[in-house]
Amino acid sequence: MWERQVAKPDPDVSGYATRIARDWNVKASGVGYVTRFDVDKRFLDSYEVQQAGGQTILEYWIPAEDLDEFNAHIAGLIEVVAEFR
Repeated sequence: MWERQVAKPDPDVSGYATRIARDWNVKASGVGYVTRFDVDKRFLDSYEVQQAGGQTILEYWIPAEDLDEFNAHIAGLIEVVAEFR
């Protein structure tokens, strides 16, 4: 079951997402993935980019109740760019 209240797409997938997948998700569940995908900019424009713990850590906070609409605005394929175990 999804327990987090916010999905946090990372506009800079190279750094923060890698640290979360490698350092947090592996410890919590044994595996972590970094994914990359495009989302309709008009949809994302309704959310502010948030600073999450450091000047270089930026992410969108999408409330859980908006996830179905968020998913509907994913354009193209979701690509797994890294896997950590």
